Amino acid sequence: MALEITQYLLSAQSPDAKVRTEAETILVQFQNQNLPGFLLSLSVELSNDGKPTESRRLAGIVLKNSLDAKEAARKEQLVQQWVAIDISFKSQIKNSLLNTLGSSIREASHTAAQVVAKIASIEIPRKEWPELVESLLANMTQPDRPPSLKQATLETLGYVCEEISHDDLVQDEVNAVLTAVVQGMNISEVNPDIRFAATKALYNALDFARTNFDNEMERTYIMKVVCDAALAKETEIRQAAFECLVSIASTYYEVLEPYMQRIFELTSNAVKGDEEAVALQAVEFWSSICDEELEIQDYEVPDSGDSSAPHSHFIQKALPTLVPMLLETLLKQDEDQDQEDGIWNLAMAGGTCLGLVARTVGDLVVPLVMPFIETNISKTDWRSREAATYAFGSILEGPSIEKLSPMVNAGLDFLLNAMNDENSHVKDTTAWTLSRIFELLHSPATGFSVITPANLQRILGSYWRGYEDSGPNSSLLTPYLPDILNSLITTADRTDGCDSKLRFSAYETLNEVVRCSNLSKTSQIIAKLLPVVMSKLEQTLSLQIVSSDDREKQGDLQASLCGVLQVIIQKLSSADETKPVILQVADQIMVLFLKVFACRSSTVHEEAMLAIGALAYATGPGFEKYMPEFNKYLEMGLQNFEEYQVCAISVGVVGDICRALDDKILPYCDVIMTHLLKDLSSGELHRSVKPPIFSCFGDIALAIGEHFDKYIGYALPMMQSASEVCAQMDNSDEEMIDYGNQLRRSIFEAYSGILQGFKNSKADLMLPHAPHLLQFIELVAKDQQRDESVTKAAVAVLGDLADALGSNIKMLFKDCKFCSELLGECLQSDDEQLKETATWTQGMIGRAFSVCS
Repeated sequence: MALEITQYLLSAQSPDAKVRTEAETILVQFQNQNLPGFLLSLSVELSNDGKPTESRRLAGIVLKNSLDAKEAARKEQLVQQWVAIDISFKSQIKNSLLNTLGSSIREASHTAAQVVAKIASIEIPRKEWPELVESLLANMTQPDRPPSLKQATLETLGYVCEEISHDDLVQDEVNAVLTAVVQGMNISEVNPDIRFAATKALYNALDFARTNFDNEMERTYIMKVVCDAALAKETEIRQAAFECLVSIASTYYEVLEPYMQRIFELTSNAVKGDEEAVALQAVEFWSSICDEELEIQDYEVPDSGDSSAPHSHFIQKALPTLVPMLLETLLKQDEDQDQEDGIWNLAMAGGTCLGLVARTVGDLVVPLVMPFIETNISKTDWRSREAATYAFGSILEGPSIEKLSPMVNAGLDFLLNAMNDENSHVKDTTAWTLSRIFELLHSPATGFSVITPANLQRILGSYWRGYEDSGPNSSLLTPYLPDILNSLITTADRTDGCDSKLRFSAYETLNEVVRCSNLSKTSQIIAKLLPVVMSKLEQTLSLQIVSSDDREKQGDLQASLCGVLQVIIQKLSSADETKPVILQVADQIMVLFLKVFACRSSTVHEEAMLAIGALAYATGPGFEKYMPEFNKYLEMGLQNFEEYQVCAISVGVVGDICRALDDKILPYCDVIMTHLLKDLSSGELHRSVKPPIFSCFGDIALAIGEHFDKYIGYALPMMQSASEVCAQMDNSDEEMIDYGNQLRRSIFEAYSGILQGFKNSKADLMLPHAPHLLQFIELVAKDQQRDESVTKAAVAVLGDLADALGSNIKMLFKDCKFCSELLGECLQSDDEQLKETATWTQGMIGRAFSVCS
């Protein structure tokens, strides 16, 4: 039964810390000792209109947090807790929530809608709440139901569709849901709250409507209702309707042809005269069409135009009217816009869409945009100049160099002059456009050079970026390098800017200049830069810190400087002639990094860790002397679950150190392996860190060889368990496919490292684990969605298995038909490295069999 918890919920929000803590303790005890009763009490509190708003609000929040979490492991734990609750308690809680949908208090019904959807996400896939959809639809069809209940019901249907898969409902249920939703959207619905809730619900239900969109009559009716809603009196309904059109563009592109004329009229009118929130979605519709057509073009067979998906060429057909519409949006800039502050306005959306149009139709866009540029580029109004420059920069990717080169040759001098424009927005956009010219079009290898000996000094005089490494041509930059580096450091030191962004950009540019420079010509210049940066980093250690803002600024500055040192270390240590420059000051650099670690800033931690990885590579076995002091910081990084990027980088540094020290890493391995195994077992650590940990097992095994035997009993079960997880992954989710590929590759890399490490003395230790490895390789070989890096790793580990186990593989490989099929596939590949690996593996297997016979 439910208990009275109102007072505890109110006290848990008290400004008095003592009262608050006592109430929180009682609520947590209740939750731990009687979870079903606790959840029922919360649902009763939420449903009671006589209770205070504050207690109901907290009851709703706690209910949601008791059913769902962002972290996958925690979410699964909460799901299992709910599943384990007695059915009678669950029924009471669900009924209480469904009753709350009829609450006169909007906040309560809104929260109940969210919680119902969370429970639905658990139960509907398990076929445990079959009556939910029917009971919700009854709220819509019975005539005596109040508008507030219909609004909350539509909201619930939308949330439920958002939470579950389209496979979880049968078609009759989908039809009934869509009927209710579309009826709520209809122009005949006089209540705008209901119409808005219905439109939002349709947005979430569109993935379920595949069968309905395949039926022309149903599809046409749905499209009519959506287009009608795009003309509603209320802004929020119009915006939601355009959001539906954006989703339809990407989900049902192939059936849009009959509706495109009306959609163009709607989007055109919205862009020209509607509220910005609506106009943004109208532009987004065309961006989505571009995305679809670009994807179709990516899969077309060259020279034939054949593609598995129909290409309707909507963008090309709309070009004469679409491009002018987008160009007009470029003139609608905000006076105080700052592109680096994440502000998104109509001008930015229009420019982004114009860029996608250029990529979609190529050369055809240029003659439509050039008159706009020529008309506006010299006007006195800054908006016109900025819009023309933005248009110029937006169409540089897609059209051919032949089409663009006359425009670039004619406009380069003008753009360089515009770097001195009196308006900061024009200057910013000009800098961006120039950087795109240098990035996308300057390509000496193809015969088109934007940067030449004749104009280089002029370019550098007005603009310090946009240079790409082009082999011998990079020596063009050498005479200007000292001035460039000095200017960038001076810029980074400026205090008149509002921003650390300027400093960050200056250091990032400096890094790029160092990376691209021709080392044989610039080594002395870069070597002189090293002590300058070291001195600046040392100065940050004595900055006066009196506030959290000061601490943050110190951390950002240290991060940038550690990043510069990393790039310099990598550059100078990449050649035997210049590596001594780093070795001579390695002790001082390491002392600086250790002092930076003492500042305890996670941002710095990341950058300093990366730089230490570079230093380990440069110093090789000499890095051993730094380990006693550095090891404690490495351990801290490996235990940093909260800032998982730090943990991931620390794992990568372990690999760097293994390659530098080889078996001299052995004294530290027990502690490192303990942390890595704990990381893998943790439900709190972000999953993205786990693949690098398996790769790290391979690095450690390669470094310490036979001494890895003491970890086999811990590492191998983890690897086998992870390979089983790979077999059960959801291959319909693109993100999970990417993660699965990372995980499989890293498991193979771990096996390869261990097999190579044991090859000369303890290879027999791997015999019991070989069948499982072969099963895993076979599973991966059958997967058509594996990426090439996974294939390479699988073929390589197959060779390592044959190489390490030798004559012992005959029985293992006896029925391995998949091995010859996989190798045959790789030997036919266009990837030379994959062919080479497959040839080596084939040789290892052949050698092992020849020894057997």
